[in-house]
Amino acid sequence: MKQHNTVEASRERTRWFQRDRFGMFIHWGLYSIPSRHEWVRSHEKMTVDQYQVYYDEFNPVDYKPKEWARLAREAGMKYAVLTSKHHDGFCLFDSKLTEYKSTNTLAGRDLVAEFVEAFRAEGLKVGLYYSLIDWHHEDYPAYGDRYHPMRDNEEYRRDPQNFHRYVDYMHGQVRELLQNYGKLDLMWFDFSYDDMKGEKWRASELMEMIRSIQPHIIMDNRLEANGEELGSIFTKEPTSYAGDFASPEQIIPPEGVVDTDGIPIPWEACITLNNNWGYTSADHLYKSARTVIRKLVECVSKNGNMLLNIGPDARGNIPKATLDILTEVGEWLNLNAESIYGCGQSEFPKPDWGRFTQNGNQLYAHIYEESIGPIHMPGLKGRVKKARMLADASEVFLSNPWNTAMFPNDAFISLARPEHFSFPLPDDRVTVVKFELI
Repeated sequence: MKQHNTVEASRERTRWFQRDRFGMFIHWGLYSIPSRHEWVRSHEKMTVDQYQVYYDEFNPVDYKPKEWARLAREAGMKYAVLTSKHHDGFCLFDSKLTEYKSTNTLAGRDLVAEFVEAFRAEGLKVGLYYSLIDWHHEDYPAYGDRYHPMRDNEEYRRDPQNFHRYVDYMHGQVRELLQNYGKLDLMWFDFSYDDMKGEKWRASELMEMIRSIQPHIIMDNRLEANGEELGSIFTKEPTSYAGDFASPEQIIPPEGVVDTDGIPIPWEACITLNNNWGYTSADHLYKSARTVIRKLVECVSKNGNMLLNIGPDARGNIPKATLDILTEVGEWLNLNAESIYGCGQSEFPKPDWGRFTQNGNQLYAHIYEESIGPIHMPGLKGRVKKARMLADASEVFLSNPWNTAMFPNDAFISLARPEHFSFPLPDDRVTVVKFELI
C-alpha cells in the first residue's frame, strides 16, 4: 500500500485531472422538491417525519442522463461528479445497506447507475460525491452536533459508543460504489468539521480499502477538517487520506494553492452557477457565461481546475438559464480550448488587461480589457516567434511604435493596422491571442 501514499504516486494519478481542467458538479436529491437549499432539513430543523413527504413523492420522470452528459460535453467539460448521497442520507444508488434510496421511491431507478453509464458513453470521466455525514442514520450524532437537524432536541441524544456502527455503514456504502459501478475516476468526499475528521472516520482504513479496489482513483482532501492538520495535503509527508487535490469552495485562491515549500499542488475550485448547490426555484442570480469563462481562465492561470455546479429540479430537468449559459461557455471553448486544456500558470506575471496561460512554448494571452493603442505584453520582447488569434488563426501584428521606447523588455501587439486599432475586442467575453515562443 505504501506506494499509493507518496506525493509522486498522487501526482501521477492526477495527470489527467490537471490536463482536463473543467468539470460539472451535480447536486440533486430530495431537497430539489422543497427547493429551498440543499441544507433545508438542517436549516429548518425538520424531523425525519417532516422530511419524509419529499421521499414519498420523489419521482424524477424527466431524468434523462444522456442529455445531461451531452450538455456537459458540449459545454467543454471533461469530467462530472454526481451527489450519490448528500447530508440528508438519501441515496441515489441501490445500496444494500439502507432502504432510504431512490430504488425504493416512486422513481424505482438506480440514478447513479444511469448517470455513470451515460457520462461514460459521452467520453467523460466520472466521479461520485459522497457525504461523510448523515442526518438520517440513527447512529450519527444528533443532539449537540453543530449541523444535525435535531441538534437542539434532547430526545435525539445518541450514545457515542454506537458511532462505530455508522462508520461501518459509511465504509460499506463507499465499497458498494467502488465495486458496483465499474471504473470511477474520482471520489469526492464531503465534509469534515470539529472532531468529525480524519481517524474519526477511520480514514486510514477507508483509504486502504479504496486503494485496494480502485488504486487509480483520485480524491479531494475533505477527510480532514481544514487542511491544517499534521500530514495534510499541504505538507511534505501527507497521510494516506490527505487527498490528491485541494478543494477550495466558492473561492478562487488569490495565488493558487501551494504546499508548505511553496510548490504548486493540484486543486479544484467548486463553484455554484447561481447562489445554491441544489435546485432553488427562487434563485435566479446566475453567473453570466462571460463570468464563468473568465473564472475558468483564472483557475487555469493559477494551475487549478473549475468544478461548476448545476442543480436539476425535482423532475430531473436542468433549468433553462443553466442550459443557455453552458451552451455559450461551450461555444467559447470550442474556439479557444487550446488555451485551457493541458495549460497552467505562465512564466510571465499577470498582465493588467487579463491573464496568461501556458503549455510549453505556447503562451495564451486572455484579454479582458480593451487597450488604448497597442496592447502591452510585459517581458515578451524578443521572445515571440509568431502571434495569432486563437479563435480563427488570423495574424496578430507585433509592433514597435514610436511611443513605446521606454519599455525595452516588452512587446506590443495590434489586432489591426495602424497600431491604435486595438478595439473593440473581437470577443468581449475573452479574446485569446496565441504566442509561439522562441
